[in-house]
This record gives sequence, C-alpha cells and structure tokens, in this order.
Amino acid sequence: MAAYPQDPGAPDPAYLTFWEERHLCTLTTLRPDGTPHVAPVGVTYDPEARLARVITNKSSKKVGNVLAAGPDGARVAACQVDGGRWATLEGLAYVRTEPERVGEAERRYAVRYGRTPSPNPHRVVIEIELTRAMGRG
Repeated sequence: MAAYPQDPGAPDPAYLTFWEERHLCTLTTLRPDGTPHVAPVGVTYDPEARLARVITNKSSKKVGNVLAAGPDGARVAACQVDGGRWATLEGLAYVRTEPERVGEAERRYAVRYGRTPSPNPHRVVIEIELTRAMGRG
C-alpha cells in the first residue's frame, strides 16, 4: 500500500487487507464549537457499500457530536496506525438505531475483532458514508 488516495468503493488489495487486520482505530468527530473530539474505537470497512461502521453507546460524546451536526450528516475521519502503516477513511456520519443496521455492524465487528460484542440495549451504530480513503504502507 503506497501513499495515495484510494477509491473508498474499490480499494487496492493491500489497503483492504490492512482494514481487515485487527487494529484499534480512532474516530474524529467535531464538537459543536468546531474543535475535534478523538476517541478510540473499533471500525469496520465495507467497500461495496462505501461504508465504515462504529458500534457505540447512544449516550457517547461521539454520537452527540454526530447528531449535533444535523440531518445532513457530520464530517468525520476514522484512522488506524501500525508502525509506519496508516489508513484513514473520511465521510459523512449518521447515527443509525434500526436493529438490522446495528446487528450488521455487530456481525462485522465480530469478524474483524474476533469477538462478539456483549449485549447492550443502548447500542447504536455510526455509519460513515465514505467520500475519501488514503493511507501509507
């Protein structure tokens, strides 16, 4: 994976493989005052749907920041780093509460991170409609 933009819907094989490996990620959202809020998260990447997904509690600050951006979505970035390798996915985030969307996000999390998330009746998924992907490896 060289340093260059990727098509988030058609990444090169090395970029996709990096997103399939188990890595802790960060999600950057913007607070209502415009300052960044960075939180450690697990992220799954679905290039066919051009989506990244983050499962979280509906009362989390990141959810509040996404909701505060309004119905047109919140600009966010998800990033992972491993030594000199890094990858970033950018796009518009939306909070989804539908059980089928949350369930799909949980399923993908279990595949990537090797464990099923514990039950949480307050879980939601932040879906990121991807507009840009970049990285270096």
